[in-house]
Amino acid sequence: MSGQKLSDFELEVLQHLWRLKQASTPELHRKIAEDRDAKYSTVRTIVDRLERKRAIERVAHQGRAVVFRPLLTKADVSLPLTRRFVERVFGGDSKSLLSHLLDSAALDSEDIAYLESVIARRKSELDDDD
Repeated sequence: MSGQKLSDFELEVLQHLWRLKQASTPELHRKIAEDRDAKYSTVRTIVDRLERKRAIERVAHQGRAVVFRPLLTKADVSLPLTRRFVERVFGGDSKSLLSHLLDSAALDSEDIAYLESVIARRKSELDDDD
């Protein structure tokens, strides 16, 4: 799947598969239809595309329906998307992204404590690399 981009709908289907761990196309259609109008044939087309892109794989059958599981993890998908976003919107400057997020988000003390722990962990990782 390296280098291939995913459409918004493909990402939506993957998100359902990440939550469900595995699902058939009819199950995915039912989940998606809870939030928006989507034809079964459209969901089936997206599932076929994801399989061709090696983002999902067949793992079983439920009657005539094929059950799929994700091959890509959230990290596999989010890291390149995040990098492209930072490049396009913030000119590659991740500090600007972080500053923007901190300035625009309504953070409580629990959120700030969490962010401080993430920063401390990252600092520790960087110190270990030296």
